[in-house]
Amino acid sequence: MGTFVPSGKNIDRKWFVVDASGQTLGRLATRAADVLSGKLNPRYVPYIDVGDHVIVINAEKVRLTGLKAEKKLYRRYTGFPGGLREESFTRLLNRKPEKILEEAIKGMLPKTKLGRAMGSKLKVYRGDQHPHQAQQPVELKIA
Repeated sequence: MGTFVPSGKNIDRKWFVVDASGQTLGRLATRAADVLSGKLNPRYVPYIDVGDHVIVINAEKVRLTGLKAEKKLYRRYTGFPGGLREESFTRLLNRKPEKILEEAIKGMLPKTKLGRAMGSKLKVYRGDQHPHQAQQPVELKIA
């Protein structure tokens, strides 16, 4: 009996849906990153993307613990002198809650071509509706 090594061709990918209502941002992000990278898959190898698809719904209902909701800042740079833009967590949550979850989850993936491929399997939606019913996603529980 030999060791099984996946080739990357016939990978059976599953679809999972995660409800972010009342979930802590970091705990939700680590669980989703593990599923996207395939680390929970018994056929995991670090050089092939064997991860599954993740759909996150109710992104506007995610929460932070302690005083982080008031103090956390999201920064981006425009590329021009004096172009550092800052936005608070509460303002970004009202404006674009999907961005908060995408940034948290993709920040936990590798910063390589493989990590970008893993991140492309992430879908985040503001409400409880998503257009992926045809894929028959299974609910993923966050303990």
